[in-house]
Amino acid sequence: MLLELSSLQNPKVKAALKLNDRRERNRSGLFIIEGFRELSRAVAGSVSIQTLFYCPSLFLGSNEPALIEKIRSQGAEVISCHPQVFEKLSYRDRPDGLLAIAVQMKQTLEDLDRALEGVAHPFIVVAEAIEKPGNLGTILRSADAAGVDAVIVCDRCTDIYNPNVVRASVGTLFTLPVVEASSEETLNFLRAKQIRIAAATPSAKEMFTEAQLSQSIAIAVGTEQLGLTKTWMDAADLQVRIPMHGVADSLNVATATTLLLYEVLRQRQERTWM
Repeated sequence: MLLELSSLQNPKVKAALKLNDRRERNRSGLFIIEGFRELSRAVAGSVSIQTLFYCPSLFLGSNEPALIEKIRSQGAEVISCHPQVFEKLSYRDRPDGLLAIAVQMKQTLEDLDRALEGVAHPFIVVAEAIEKPGNLGTILRSADAAGVDAVIVCDRCTDIYNPNVVRASVGTLFTLPVVEASSEETLNFLRAKQIRIAAATPSAKEMFTEAQLSQSIAIAVGTEQLGLTKTWMDAADLQVRIPMHGVADSLNVATATTLLLYEVLRQRQERTWM
């Protein structure tokens, strides 16, 4: 008979709860993945899962048992939980009964260099010092949807393994190359690969729809409050703006990034059709 974990004092529960803290994630090299979609994409992205907690009474569909068995077959410890325990572990208002502890993926610019071999015109997002986990996760989701080759997170403020980044990205964090590097390292990398840099700023004269974005391009976006630093503005090959017709002087960084990415995609598709 399968035993159900029912104590909130269990050491495994306590260890999982500690991973809500960034310092513990940094120390241990582990992080939390919650949700069916997110875990499915983690498995597809070959993320190493150490422990899976599940609660059948919270399942929202019928495919959870197959995913659980796949994770078990890859060597993870699988633990059935009482609803009270699972709800304590969960950071969602409506948990779906699946939560795992996984090993952080440490990708470098050298890994990205290999991943871009054979890519004629690389399409990169550079996210400098993004502060809000939800915005960073949404940028990852938009990058995946627009066919971006990689996202480089520079001078990070937000931990990419924050549970809210994982959630907002709906698991695209695991299927899209995501690299953390300094601005200096990233600029050197882009120059060596001959990838032009487009900086998004409200002060630019050129509209984003008028700029030439169909070649090798890195779309650089900055903090929610201050935008890109002088380092990136000075290094940019072109500066573009999104028109603002209301009282606000700028868009949310994730929204602005999505518009820019789809403009790159539009231009590339038009070029293909010509």
